[in-house]
Amino acid sequence: MQSLAQGQFVRHVQYGLGVVTQSDAERTSIDFHLHGPKKFATKLMVVEVTDEAPPPKPRPARRKGVSTQFPPATISVIGK
Repeated sequence: MQSLAQGQFVRHVQYGLGVVTQSDAERTSIDFHLHGPKKFATKLMVVEVTDEAPPPKPRPARRKGVSTQFPPATISVIGK
């Protein structure tokens, strides 16, 4: 397989839809929607060029802040 154009959409059997980020005669880097960036030997990779664009990447969930304050102490008086 020849090098692919940067920004080209491809489909891989195992990783699904992705975007070519860099490609030359030796190596090709593809950023896959669900699996992140992967590098392939250009001559050995098997991908299908497609016009279908992957959906936008999901944003990481925001972490809830952890409170550093302790609940107020309860004082009980015994014997009165």
